[in-house]
Amino acid sequence: MSGNPRVRRIADRIQVIVAEMLERRIKDPRLGFVTVTDVRVSGDTQQATVFYTVFGEQDAMAGTAAALESAKGLIRSEVGKQLGMRHVPTIDFVHDAIPENARHLDEVLAKARASDEAVAATREGATYAGESDPYRKPREEPVEDDLDADA
Repeated sequence: MSGNPRVRRIADRIQVIVAEMLERRIKDPRLGFVTVTDVRVSGDTQQATVFYTVFGEQDAMAGTAAALESAKGLIRSEVGKQLGMRHVPTIDFVHDAIPENARHLDEVLAKARASDEAVAATREGATYAGESDPYRKPREEPVEDDLDADA
């Protein structure tokens, strides 16, 4: 998506329109608990990609995808009416994978945290293999008092 403020406003407005349509006007029984997470519009405003998530299992996701695909024309016509644009963007619905990715990252972080705790537990009571101060010190040579003896 471009950095054009007009395109961003159109995307935000499409997100609101689609969410209201799904909440109030679309009465498909296959439609699950849907959340519109993001809308991305191409720079020429000819294509809009609507990202959504569905609360539920895999069968709810498949039913919702089919319901959104069948309601695409009705949603596009309503977007055109409310936006008042000459060319209404085509709408594609894409299931948003961010929640699944976030869940996977949380699991990986939990495993790493458990691994760190196991390492910290084995470190308790451990001692160094060598001396307590392993760094070399400069050798101190005895100071001779030859100058004092001559005087």
